[in-house]
Parts: sequence; structure tokens; C-alpha cells
Amino acid sequence: MLNSICEGDSLNYLNESGATITSGSPVLIGATFGVACGDIADDAEGVLVIEGVYEIRKATGAIGQGALIYWDADGNPLGGVSQSGCLTTTDSGNTLAGRAYAAAAETDTTVLIKLNA
Repeated sequence: MLNSICEGDSLNYLNESGATITSGSPVLIGATFGVACGDIADDAEGVLVIEGVYEIRKATGAIGQGALIYWDADGNPLGGVSQSGCLTTTDSGNTLAGRAYAAAAETDTTVLIKLNA
């Protein structure tokens, strides 16, 4: 008997945020970090990818390859909208999102992240 349900690299997500989640946006579901595969309208279901490598906005500061990276929901992305959320190496008060797939310099606005690694 085969008990496999699916590959497990994505999941369906009901957007109850009050706003449309745009394709490529980071989404935190409990302790799981995902990326929207397409636009997800408010009160609609869409797909989030929870595995793979993605380029996501980050806070100021260098990130070494392989470093643990956390999602700061109220973070200030370098060159982005204040308090819109970003990746950081600060674990306190933030949720583990994955590991740095490649190093990012202090002034880089994004980092390549291996999700949930």
C-alpha cells in the first residue's frame, strides 16, 4: 500500500489577509515560510512553494553562504518599504525561513535562500 500524498514542495493556502498577495511575495504560515506562485486574491486559495531557491528582499548586513536566515515580518528591507518584512540573520523574535544559498553583500537588496532548509 502506497501512502504518498504528494511531492510536498508546495501547499494550498487560503489568503485571509485582507489584501491580494502578489506572485513572488513571501508568506509565513505558522512556522513555515513560502513564496506565492501567483497572485492570490483575498478570501481565495492559491499555491505557495515551500521548497527550492528564491531571491527575496533582505535587511542591511552581509549574509554568508549557508547562514541560517529568518523572516522578520516587520523588518525594513534595504531599499524597500519600511516594516514590510525582510530576511535577516537575526533569530530573536523571527521565524526560520531557510539557509543562504549564496552569500549576499551588506548593500545587496536581496539574498538567494533555500527555503525551509
